[in-house]
Amino acid sequence: FAMAQLPSRWQGWLVGLAVMLLMVPSTAVWLPRYVIFTSLGIIDTYLALFAPAFMGTKSLYALMFYWTFRRVPLELFESARLDGAGALLIWRRIALPMALPTALAVLLLTFTHYWSDFIDPLLFLKSEERYTLAVGLRMLQQMAITNWSLLLAGVVVMTAPVVLVYLVMQQFIRSDSPLSRILRW
Repeated sequence: FAMAQLPSRWQGWLVGLAVMLLMVPSTAVWLPRYVIFTSLGIIDTYLALFAPAFMGTKSLYALMFYWTFRRVPLELFESARLDGAGALLIWRRIALPMALPTALAVLLLTFTHYWSDFIDPLLFLKSEERYTLAVGLRMLQQMAITNWSLLLAGVVVMTAPVVLVYLVMQQFIRSDSPLSRILRW
């Protein structure tokens, strides 16, 4: 929201920075993240898996919100300012409801990414009892005698939450948002 409200000169710089951050491969942050997590003492804890999700490490999601807020006519925000609304009130009462489909899409993408993440649990969790389902499925596959029925049951268990979350959010993502009503007007 803040990026969309900045003067166009600064918007270009911030969008360029976000696009450059998209080009940084995830492998480039594994070692620094491991060193930081080791110094914080959170290796082999689930906090090492949750921390990147809560720090907002994906610039794609910021760009998705930026593109959503860029489509909103500036006159709408200016009229709210004329009525005495501050930036926080404008964000909460006008911008956030309009970005609900985008927020749900970001939530769905984030959930899918972290639910099916394989490499982070493999890097940051050392105890086998803390391994996530993705790592556990890989361990099942590598056994001397693979129990295929157990492996496929695990695949169903791994896939079901993503499908369920998608089906629940689908009605909100595809719904008629306030933004689409304003743009049609």
